[in-house]
Amino acid sequence: MSAIKPDLKRITTNTLQKMKVNGEKISMLTAYDFSFAGLIDAAGIDVILVGDSASNVVAGHETTLPITLDQMIYHAASVIRGARRSLVVVDMPFGSYQSNSDIALASAIRIMKETGAHAIKLEGGEEVIDSVKRIIGAGIPVMAHLGLTPQSIYKFGTYNVRAKEEVEANKLKNDAQLLETVGCFALVLEKIPATLAKEVSQSLQIPTIGIGAGKYCDGQVLVMHDMLGLNTEFKPRFLRQYLNLHEQATNAVKQYIGDVKSNDFPNDAESY
Repeated sequence: MSAIKPDLKRITTNTLQKMKVNGEKISMLTAYDFSFAGLIDAAGIDVILVGDSASNVVAGHETTLPITLDQMIYHAASVIRGARRSLVVVDMPFGSYQSNSDIALASAIRIMKETGAHAIKLEGGEEVIDSVKRIIGAGIPVMAHLGLTPQSIYKFGTYNVRAKEEVEANKLKNDAQLLETVGCFALVLEKIPATLAKEVSQSLQIPTIGIGAGKYCDGQVLVMHDMLGLNTEFKPRFLRQYLNLHEQATNAVKQYIGDVKSNDFPNDAESY
């Protein structure tokens, strides 16, 4: 892959729409800080998602529910400072949009004003459509999210594949159409059958981004910590691990400890 040129323009929601029309797949990864955001941005990633998965991989919580709006804003502001080319989308955390559309709009405005992000993402279909309308009506781009919605994990009671049965599949298809109609610019489809994801992707004008939803989506997203192999416990079927960073980092730390203990570090060349 060629290096990213500094004069390349920022990826926008319009760019993603053109990519779908042209059949070019969209690449998306999560990031939560300045350093990794700069790294994956320079590598050429199209979209950076400041995911509420920070609750898991950064803060160590069992679910995404505990992370707060203030914490998401902190992570997003850090990512924006490192991302020069990618479209940066920020997850709205649990409790910041579900109760009513006034709270949803206020939360989205805070994210946009205090971080400099380019769009927000929220989970759900018809049940949150009033909030989606208010946010889009204020000029804030919305990426939707259907299928397995981690903020509803206690409702589902499992992380198993969603929409395998006809009733739930039909609801997902109806929700997807509704979300497109009210103006969402993209839709994440998480952990649903590949055939359903293909049907939804082909039925929509807006791009779909899959995670555990097969190859027929218009793009793919993974959690950065998972694909780099920083996590050792999380190994779902849909994850392709591109690096074993956990092992490499552990070995590097052990070597550092050994060098310190043996008085090999610092040597004369590393001293002033």
